[in-house]
Amino acid sequence: METLNNVLQDVSNGLYTYVLIALLVGAGLYFTIRTRAVQVRFFTRMITVILRSREGSYGGISSFQAFAIGISSRVGTGNIAGVAIALTLGGPGAIFWMWVVALLGMATAFVEATLAQMFKVRWRDGTFRGGPAFYIQRGLGSRGWGAVFAVLLIFVFGFAFEMVQANTIAATLDSAHGVPAWVTAVLLVLLVVPVVFGGIRAVARVAELLAPLMALVYILIAVSVIVLNLGALPDVVGMIVRGAFGLDEALAGTGGGLLAAVLNGARRGLFSNEAGMGSAPNAAATATVRHPVQQGLIQSLGVFVDTLLVSSATAFIILLSGPSVYSPGETHEGQGAALTQLAAADSLGEWVTLPMTVLIFVFAFSSILGNFTYAEVNVDFLSSRRWASLALRTFVTLAVLVGALAELALVWTVADIAMGLMAIVNLVAIVTLGRWAIGALRDYEQFRQDDLGALLGRGNPLLPGDLPGDVWVSRDHTPVARPIL
Repeated sequence: METLNNVLQDVSNGLYTYVLIALLVGAGLYFTIRTRAVQVRFFTRMITVILRSREGSYGGISSFQAFAIGISSRVGTGNIAGVAIALTLGGPGAIFWMWVVALLGMATAFVEATLAQMFKVRWRDGTFRGGPAFYIQRGLGSRGWGAVFAVLLIFVFGFAFEMVQANTIAATLDSAHGVPAWVTAVLLVLLVVPVVFGGIRAVARVAELLAPLMALVYILIAVSVIVLNLGALPDVVGMIVRGAFGLDEALAGTGGGLLAAVLNGARRGLFSNEAGMGSAPNAAATATVRHPVQQGLIQSLGVFVDTLLVSSATAFIILLSGPSVYSPGETHEGQGAALTQLAAADSLGEWVTLPMTVLIFVFAFSSILGNFTYAEVNVDFLSSRRWASLALRTFVTLAVLVGALAELALVWTVADIAMGLMAIVNLVAIVTLGRWAIGALRDYEQFRQDDLGALLGRGNPLLPGDLPGDVWVSRDHTPVARPIL
């Protein structure tokens, strides 16, 4: 098993280092150009839309709830442990490149979320379903490739990542507070079962509360660290910029250098915010909105929150700690989340260890819920029968139970490869269908008023053709999410 894991790890490293980074960055550049930098031009509009998104969901899941589900899955232990590892392997310069790819990824996230809205379908429970599997089938006319995507996502988010998040919680509670793994397993099952068996609506209600709160608390901890170390802030920013371009000779070893900074920063930025990976659009499609672009803008803002705020918070907590905690090229990779906890304690005191443990728990738990939503959307794509959804809920519960108790090296490696393949399928689809999202953006720009009409899905000269289904019919149509009787 160890030999197999090593071989698969080499495959995964090659896929992510040489193939996916190029494809995802390339897609980000392409969509930034095609949308005329929508992430810059409409940034203030994103904030306006998210503030208004609580006003009503027309009987379905609100735009804010869909945003919160996406944030719940995006913002996880990777924002704490992953950024720490990126700093260890790539030096402070990795943070600069993490920012760059996140800014590009905002355009990709906009396109895939807009497509998810345009090609979504009504569902029997009064919500909507959509995402890559749906826009591959309805936009490209390929049920087969839609099914391939759905199967890959269900394995990754409905099984493997649920196990990994549960394992992270168990390991953190054990190492920091001596809580036995079996106790954590029982606790997680008791927390997970009522939510996942309640369906997407229940997840939306929990995510709406947890996601903003956990992100805000974590950012406040980072702000406290920055304020206490304000004099060192210019030096830290200088380290980030010099390291990004290989200008700091002190960072030219194993913890720095231009190539290490670019690769580790890009990898962390891309795989933390998930832009282009095909996961977040599954949540974006569930929202009931007046125009697809509204949710595209909101999901684009999710990339900003995940990387530019939460991941940056981790970076500054670590970089502002003393040399005994973090020193480029010397800190061991395996510390991960422990490095972030040590750095916070170095600035704020040992009392912060417990709040940090709680945050890691909440980050991982919310990811379990967000991941379940992604998987359920794709199970619904494969089969509309109720037993399929019930089976998924049961398997998610078992995955959480087993994940808290077992070693998961092989599962994690296989999941990485599956997610990489999933991303390639999605990238091909969104580049091919991108003209639909661009057309919707032009429509939004032309008809954007406070009383914005819905997207005209038929006979619209700004679109490549007529949208299938009955969701986007006319400008005075409100896409009410009501059960089909």
